[in-house]
Amino acid sequence: MTRLLEKAIDKVRDLPAAEQDAMAMLILDAIELGAHPAPLDAETVAALEESLAQAQRDEEVAALWKRHGL
Repeated sequence: MTRLLEKAIDKVRDLPAAEQDAMAMLILDAIELGAHPAPLDAETVAALEESLAQAQRDEEVAALWKRHGL
């Protein structure tokens, strides 16, 4: 499994069950239809990884605010 796919799977694990199922259906449908995404260049992979990291930071900040009732 690639590092990017592992990161995506880790993110999906944090979603509610219904959203996890929706993501699973998207992946399975793509595989069954033989849909293969275009290869990603290193710059695009880096941008996706940064987006995932930013989303994680945003979630951490939101959780911090929530813990303090803000």
